[in-house]
Amino acid sequence: MTEKLYYIDSYMFNCSANVLECIEKNGHFETRLDHTVFFPEGGGQPGDSGYIGEVYVFDTHEKNGEIWHYTNEPIQIGSYECQIDTNVRLSRMQCHSGEHIVSGLIHNIFGYENVGFHLSDNDVTIDISGSLSEEDIRKIELLANEAVAKDFEVKTWFPSKEEAAVIPYRSKLDIEENLRLVEYEGYDICACCAPHVKRSGQIGVIKLLDFANYKGGVRIHMLCGIRALEDYQKKYASVLKISNLLSAKQSEVFDAVERLKTENEKTKHESGALRRALIDEIIKNTLPTSGNLIFFTSLLDVASLRTLVNGAVLKCDGICAAFSGEDGAYTFCMASKSIDLKAKSKEIGEALHGRGGGSPEMICGSVSATRKEIEVYLK
Repeated sequence: MTEKLYYIDSYMFNCSANVLECIEKNGHFETRLDHTVFFPEGGGQPGDSGYIGEVYVFDTHEKNGEIWHYTNEPIQIGSYECQIDTNVRLSRMQCHSGEHIVSGLIHNIFGYENVGFHLSDNDVTIDISGSLSEEDIRKIELLANEAVAKDFEVKTWFPSKEEAAVIPYRSKLDIEENLRLVEYEGYDICACCAPHVKRSGQIGVIKLLDFANYKGGVRIHMLCGIRALEDYQKKYASVLKISNLLSAKQSEVFDAVERLKTENEKTKHESGALRRALIDEIIKNTLPTSGNLIFFTSLLDVASLRTLVNGAVLKCDGICAAFSGEDGAYTFCMASKSIDLKAKSKEIGEALHGRGGGSPEMICGSVSATRKEIEVYLK
């Protein structure tokens, strides 16, 4: 079995190791070392990446006690310097350790179980077996950060079966052999195979970002340490830009956006009324014809074009067509009481360099023809 140096010291990020075996499998290579600092995928945490010599390791997995390092090129038998991606490991340890404190607090206070945990490089989620309110979430967040501030030692050990039998630890699985416990004293004792921080203070800030009902319980999104800081920096930059655009204090951005939303809704309603009035005026001033009717505008959207041709088609015996946009880039709507426009849509598309579809009574779409080309075709 591969000696797991990450159990000896989770902050051991490099080592010298011997390659014992390298096999090609499913388009990549899998390498086995005599001992390793690479943590394999497990406990909801992805496997480490890094280098064996000059060869990049993109993933790590465990099979029957052996750690296999995945690469895109072979590694010869011999001795190599090994180095994991330190920043990735540290950020994962911070998030995973923070998850233990949060899950332990929820279990101790509410009696709920952690029934799912996923740690990716973009998101961290915890699935809890019961419901929690916003107030509950903020209470847990505060208590979790108090645990970080205490900076106590994190204990990891392999208890005997006799010891394990009397320890009230959390676990989603019945583990018969090689049980490893991680203890955050006063907060959590849990079976876990992943690397953790040595002291709670090394987690950094714990931020519970969001939560939602999920499979009869709650799914919590969270970040810790450097990832929480990076998330804050991005959101702060975004809020700063919004506050500058709205000339509002950062703490009052939400109120400013609410006012802007109300104003936009009022403007949208007013512009809709104006478009309707414009359409009514156009239809009113349109003289009946035995031929086609053509309208050009830059003010109407598709819905308004549809309203226009629906009303104006009663004043012509041919095709009533309305175009909105700029010369060579029009949105259109056509209606007719005497011509099957669905059957004629291919011909119209070819003639006006566009495409559209609809029913025999009406078609809508877009064309790249000029105004002159449209008038020549329809007149």
